[in-house]
Amino acid sequence: MPVEGTIHTIGRRKEAVCRVYIKAGSGKWLVNGRTLGDYFPRPAHVSTIQQPFAATDMLGQYDVTANIDGGGLSGQAGALRLAIARALVKQDESLKPKLRSLGFLTRDARVVERKKPGRPKARKRFQFSKR
Repeated sequence: MPVEGTIHTIGRRKEAVCRVYIKAGSGKWLVNGRTLGDYFPRPAHVSTIQQPFAATDMLGQYDVTANIDGGGLSGQAGALRLAIARALVKQDESLKPKLRSLGFLTRDARVVERKKPGRPKARKRFQFSKR
């Protein structure tokens, strides 16, 4: 449950859903009960997640607790980035133009295209044989 002074937001990308709780603190990260570097072993994912904080010069000023569900690591990292950006805007509305211009407040709506009947994948076709 959220504590007083905690901001709660939700971010989504592909099949991943992320619920984030941020509060003023020393910059501690807790993602599904693990540290950020432990949960996301790739440095590219960690830097993607921290982009909203870096863009607003607030890295290390908030404690972040995140519950992530579904999808793969890249989708989860994107969902976490969106949730953090939304939380920062909830905290300080003046950050919205900066985060919007960098694209951190836009929900990436691209999802996997469904497989069609009579085909091996969504768009791929079986080899054509004239005779």
